[in-house]
Amino acid sequence: MTEPDFTLAESKIAIIGLGLMGGSLALGLRGKCAALYGCDPHLPTLELALSQHIVDYADSNPANLLPEVDLVILSAPVPAILTLLEQLPALTPNPCIVMDLGSAKHLIVEAMSKLPERFDPIGGHPICGKEKLSLANAERTLYYAAPFLLTPLQRTSARALSAANQIIEALGAKGRTLDAVEHDRILASTSHLPFLISSALTLATPEDVTPFVGPGFKSTSRLAGTSSSMMLGVLQSNRENVLNALRGMQAELAQIESAISDGDFAKLESLLNEAQKKYQEFTA
Repeated sequence: MTEPDFTLAESKIAIIGLGLMGGSLALGLRGKCAALYGCDPHLPTLELALSQHIVDYADSNPANLLPEVDLVILSAPVPAILTLLEQLPALTPNPCIVMDLGSAKHLIVEAMSKLPERFDPIGGHPICGKEKLSLANAERTLYYAAPFLLTPLQRTSARALSAANQIIEALGAKGRTLDAVEHDRILASTSHLPFLISSALTLATPEDVTPFVGPGFKSTSRLAGTSSSMMLGVLQSNRENVLNALRGMQAELAQIESAISDGDFAKLESLLNEAQKKYQEFTA
Protein backbone atom coordinates (compact mmCIF):
# COMPACT_ATOMS: atom_id res chain seq x y z
CA MET A 1 0.00 0.00 0.00
CA THR A 2 1.26 3.46 -0.85
CA GLU A 3 2.13 5.51 2.23
CA PRO A 4 -0.29 8.45 2.59
CA ASP A 5 1.09 11.90 1.83
CA PHE A 6 1.57 14.46 4.55
CA THR A 7 -0.38 17.68 4.10
CA LEU A 8 0.55 20.47 6.49
CA ALA A 9 -2.82 22.22 6.23
CA GLU A 10 -4.61 19.05 7.36
CA SER A 11 -2.22 18.07 10.14
CA LYS A 12 -2.23 18.52 13.89
CA ILE A 13 1.17 19.57 15.26
CA ALA A 14 2.45 19.56 18.84
CA ILE A 15 5.40 21.70 19.88
CA ILE A 16 7.03 20.62 23.14
CA GLY A 17 8.88 23.61 24.54
CA LEU A 18 7.41 27.06 23.96
CA GLY A 19 10.51 29.16 24.46
CA LEU A 20 12.05 31.44 21.85
CA MET A 21 12.43 28.75 19.19
CA GLY A 22 9.25 26.78 19.88
CA GLY A 23 7.19 29.92 20.31
CA SER A 24 8.54 31.46 17.10
CA LEU A 25 7.83 28.18 15.31
CA ALA A 26 4.25 28.25 16.56
CA LEU A 27 3.83 31.85 15.43
CA GLY A 28 5.23 30.97 12.01
CA LEU A 29 2.92 27.96 11.61
CA ARG A 30 -0.21 29.61 12.99
CA GLY A 31 -3.03 29.31 10.48
CA LYS A 32 -1.02 26.95 8.26
CA CYS A 33 -1.97 23.65 9.90
CA ALA A 34 -5.17 22.10 11.20
CA ALA A 35 -4.32 22.67 14.88
CA LEU A 36 -1.36 23.65 17.05
CA TYR A 37 -0.77 22.06 20.42
CA GLY A 38 1.76 23.58 22.82
CA CYS A 39 3.41 21.92 25.78
CA ASP A 40 5.67 23.57 28.36
CA PRO A 41 6.35 22.95 32.07
CA HIS A 42 6.13 26.69 32.81
CA LEU A 43 2.47 27.54 33.47
CA PRO A 44 2.77 31.31 32.78
CA THR A 45 4.19 30.39 29.37
CA LEU A 46 1.13 28.24 28.65
CA GLU A 47 -1.16 31.03 29.77
CA LEU A 48 0.61 33.49 27.48
CA ALA A 49 0.47 31.07 24.56
CA LEU A 50 -3.29 30.66 24.97
CA SER A 51 -4.11 34.29 25.71
CA GLN A 52 -2.16 35.43 22.63
CA HIS A 53 -3.70 32.64 20.51
CA ILE A 54 -0.23 31.34 19.67
CA VAL A 55 -1.49 27.75 20.03
CA ASP A 56 -4.96 26.23 19.98
CA TYR A 57 -4.42 23.88 22.93
CA ALA A 58 -1.84 23.90 25.72
CA ASP A 59 -0.87 21.60 28.56
CA SER A 60 2.10 20.99 30.83
CA ASN A 61 1.80 17.23 30.36
CA PRO A 62 2.71 15.94 26.86
CA ALA A 63 0.69 12.77 27.46
CA ASN A 64 -2.50 14.86 27.37
CA LEU A 65 -1.70 16.21 23.90
CA LEU A 66 0.44 13.80 21.90
CA PRO A 67 -2.21 11.14 21.21
CA GLU A 68 -4.08 13.80 19.19
CA VAL A 69 -1.26 14.84 16.83
CA ASP A 70 0.26 13.81 13.53
CA LEU A 71 3.62 15.40 14.16
CA VAL A 72 5.49 16.33 17.33
CA ILE A 73 8.36 18.83 17.36
CA LEU A 74 10.79 18.78 20.29
CA SER A 75 11.98 22.32 20.98
CA ALA A 76 14.04 22.20 24.16
CA PRO A 77 17.67 22.11 25.33
CA VAL A 78 19.53 19.05 24.02
CA PRO A 79 19.46 17.07 27.33
CA ALA A 80 15.70 17.67 27.59
CA ILE A 81 15.20 16.46 24.01
CA LEU A 82 17.13 13.28 24.81
CA THR A 83 14.94 12.72 27.88
CA LEU A 84 11.76 13.34 25.88
CA LEU A 85 12.85 10.81 23.27
CA GLU A 86 13.23 8.22 26.03
CA GLN A 87 9.78 9.07 27.38
CA LEU A 88 7.99 9.35 24.05
CA PRO A 89 6.88 5.70 23.73
CA ALA A 90 5.04 6.02 27.06
CA LEU A 91 3.52 9.40 26.18
CA THR A 92 1.54 8.24 23.14
CA PRO A 93 0.51 4.87 21.72
CA ASN A 94 -0.20 6.41 18.33
CA PRO A 95 2.11 6.62 15.32
CA CYS A 96 3.46 10.06 14.48
CA ILE A 97 6.32 11.92 12.89
CA VAL A 98 8.94 13.16 15.38
CA MET A 99 11.20 16.12 14.66
CA ASP A 100 13.50 18.16 16.87
CA LEU A 101 15.21 21.57 16.80
CA GLY A 102 18.36 20.73 18.77
CA SER A 103 21.67 22.32 17.79
CA ALA A 104 23.77 19.17 18.32
CA LYS A 105 22.49 16.22 16.32
CA HIS A 106 24.58 13.07 16.75
CA LEU A 107 23.20 11.97 20.13
CA ILE A 108 19.67 13.04 19.23
CA VAL A 109 19.65 11.07 15.97
CA GLU A 110 21.10 8.09 17.84
CA ALA A 111 18.27 8.31 20.39
CA MET A 112 15.71 8.68 17.60
CA SER A 113 16.96 5.46 16.02
CA LYS A 114 15.87 3.56 19.15
CA LEU A 115 12.24 4.72 19.00
CA PRO A 116 9.60 2.05 18.28
CA GLU A 117 8.64 1.56 14.65
CA ARG A 118 5.40 3.51 15.00
CA PHE A 119 7.45 6.72 15.21
CA ASP A 120 8.88 8.31 12.06
CA PRO A 121 11.83 10.47 13.20
CA ILE A 122 13.87 13.18 11.50
CA GLY A 123 16.42 15.55 12.99
CA GLY A 124 16.20 19.28 12.42
CA HIS A 125 18.10 22.43 13.36
CA PRO A 126 17.16 25.97 12.27
CA ILE A 127 20.20 28.28 12.15
CA CYS A 128 18.59 31.29 13.77
CA GLY A 129 17.77 32.68 17.18
CA LYS A 130 18.93 35.32 19.60
CA GLU A 131 20.34 35.49 23.10
CA LYS A 132 17.03 36.52 24.70
CA LEU A 133 15.03 33.36 25.23
CA SER A 134 11.41 32.73 26.33
CA LEU A 135 8.07 32.97 24.57
CA ALA A 136 7.89 36.72 25.32
CA ASN A 137 10.78 37.20 22.86
CA ALA A 138 9.38 34.93 20.13
CA GLU A 139 9.02 36.35 16.62
CA ARG A 140 6.82 35.18 13.77
CA THR A 141 9.58 35.87 11.23
CA LEU A 142 12.51 34.45 13.23
CA TYR A 143 12.95 31.54 10.81
CA TYR A 144 12.47 33.58 7.65
CA ALA A 145 15.35 33.16 5.15
CA ALA A 146 17.36 31.23 7.76
CA PRO A 147 19.08 27.92 6.92
CA PHE A 148 17.11 24.99 8.32
CA LEU A 149 19.26 21.87 8.48
CA LEU A 150 17.71 18.40 8.32
CA THR A 151 19.52 15.25 9.48
CA PRO A 152 17.41 12.28 8.38
CA LEU A 153 17.95 8.78 9.74
CA GLN A 154 18.17 5.68 7.57
CA ARG A 155 14.64 4.85 8.77
CA THR A 156 13.23 8.33 8.00
CA SER A 157 10.42 7.95 5.50
CA ALA A 158 9.70 10.10 2.45
CA ARG A 159 6.57 11.23 4.30
CA ALA A 160 8.54 12.58 7.28
CA LEU A 161 10.99 14.32 4.96
CA SER A 162 8.07 15.87 3.09
CA ALA A 163 6.53 17.04 6.38
CA ALA A 164 9.79 18.69 7.45
CA ASN A 165 10.19 20.41 4.09
CA GLN A 166 6.59 21.67 4.16
CA ILE A 167 7.26 23.20 7.59
CA ILE A 168 10.45 24.81 6.30
CA GLU A 169 8.58 26.24 3.32
CA ALA A 170 5.77 27.54 5.52
CA LEU A 171 8.31 29.35 7.69
CA GLY A 172 10.11 30.86 4.71
CA ALA A 173 13.34 29.14 5.76
CA LYS A 174 15.93 27.51 3.49
CA GLY A 175 16.18 23.74 3.86
CA ARG A 176 19.34 21.70 3.54
CA THR A 177 20.07 18.05 4.33
CA LEU A 178 23.30 16.72 5.80
CA ASP A 179 24.69 13.95 7.96
CA ALA A 180 24.38 14.36 11.74
CA VAL A 181 28.12 13.85 12.33
CA GLU A 182 29.00 16.47 9.72
CA HIS A 183 26.39 18.80 11.19
CA ASP A 184 28.05 18.68 14.61
CA ARG A 185 31.52 19.27 13.17
CA ILE A 186 30.32 22.34 11.30
CA LEU A 187 28.21 23.80 14.11
CA ALA A 188 31.08 23.51 16.57
CA SER A 189 32.87 26.19 14.52
CA THR A 190 29.95 28.34 13.43
CA SER A 191 27.77 28.32 16.56
CA HIS A 192 29.24 26.67 19.64
CA LEU A 193 32.72 28.23 19.39
CA PRO A 194 31.35 31.78 18.87
CA PHE A 195 29.36 31.41 22.08
CA LEU A 196 32.50 30.42 24.00
CA ILE A 197 34.57 33.21 22.46
CA SER A 198 31.88 35.73 23.35
CA SER A 199 31.83 34.38 26.91
CA ALA A 200 35.63 34.48 27.21
CA LEU A 201 35.76 38.06 25.93
CA THR A 202 33.18 39.11 28.49
CA LEU A 203 35.02 37.36 31.34
CA ALA A 204 38.36 38.90 30.31
CA THR A 205 37.02 42.47 30.22
CA PRO A 206 37.55 44.53 33.42
CA GLU A 207 34.35 45.79 35.03
CA ASP A 208 35.64 49.37 35.23
CA VAL A 209 35.44 49.72 31.43
CA THR A 210 31.64 49.41 31.43
CA PRO A 211 31.03 53.16 30.76
CA PHE A 212 33.16 52.90 27.64
CA VAL A 213 31.55 49.85 26.02
CA GLY A 214 30.58 50.59 22.41
CA PRO A 215 28.81 48.77 19.58
CA GLY A 216 31.88 46.72 18.66
CA PHE A 217 32.13 45.15 22.08
CA LYS A 218 28.38 44.73 22.34
CA SER A 219 28.10 42.90 19.03
CA THR A 220 31.12 40.69 19.76
CA SER A 221 30.00 39.79 23.28
CA ARG A 222 26.26 39.45 22.53
CA LEU A 223 26.18 35.66 22.67
CA ALA A 224 27.47 35.70 26.24
CA GLY A 225 23.94 36.78 27.15
CA THR A 226 22.62 33.34 26.19
CA SER A 227 21.45 31.22 29.10
CA SER A 228 23.97 28.58 30.17
CA SER A 229 21.04 26.19 30.64
CA MET A 230 20.57 26.28 26.87
CA MET A 231 24.23 25.95 25.88
CA LEU A 232 25.71 23.59 28.47
CA GLY A 233 23.98 20.52 27.08
CA VAL A 234 25.06 21.45 23.54
CA LEU A 235 28.69 21.74 24.64
CA GLN A 236 28.51 18.45 26.51
CA SER A 237 26.96 16.54 23.62
CA ASN A 238 29.36 18.01 21.04
CA ARG A 239 32.43 18.01 23.29
CA GLU A 240 35.10 16.64 20.93
CA ASN A 241 34.15 18.91 18.03
CA VAL A 242 34.05 21.91 20.34
CA LEU A 243 37.50 21.06 21.71
CA ASN A 244 38.90 20.84 18.17
CA ALA A 245 37.39 24.21 17.32
CA LEU A 246 38.81 25.74 20.51
CA ARG A 247 42.27 24.42 19.69
CA GLY A 248 42.08 25.99 16.25
CA MET A 249 41.10 29.31 17.82
CA GLN A 250 43.91 29.11 20.35
CA ALA A 251 46.40 28.50 17.53
CA GLU A 252 45.23 31.64 15.70
CA LEU A 253 45.36 33.72 18.89
CA ALA A 254 48.89 32.43 19.52
CA GLN A 255 49.97 33.67 16.08
CA ILE A 256 48.49 37.10 16.74
CA GLU A 257 50.05 37.26 20.21
CA SER A 258 53.45 36.21 18.85
CA ALA A 259 53.38 38.85 16.11
CA ILE A 260 52.55 41.59 18.61
CA SER A 261 55.08 40.32 21.17
CA ASP A 262 57.85 40.19 18.55
CA GLY A 263 56.92 43.57 17.10
CA ASP A 264 56.37 41.83 13.75
CA PHE A 265 53.64 44.14 12.52
CA ALA A 266 54.12 43.01 8.91
CA LYS A 267 53.09 39.52 10.06
CA LEU A 268 50.22 40.99 12.08
CA GLU A 269 49.01 42.95 9.07
CA SER A 270 49.12 39.80 6.96
CA LEU A 271 47.03 37.90 9.52
CA LEU A 272 44.48 40.70 9.79
CA ASN A 273 44.23 41.03 6.00
CA GLU A 274 43.67 37.28 5.71
CA ALA A 275 40.95 37.52 8.36
CA GLN A 276 39.27 40.39 6.54
CA LYS A 277 39.30 38.44 3.26
CA LYS A 278 37.76 35.36 4.90
CA TYR A 279 35.12 37.50 6.62
CA GLN A 280 34.12 39.02 3.27
CA GLU A 281 33.85 35.51 1.78
CA PHE A 282 31.71 34.30 4.70
CA THR A 283 29.34 37.27 4.50
CA ALA A 284 29.12 37.60 0.69
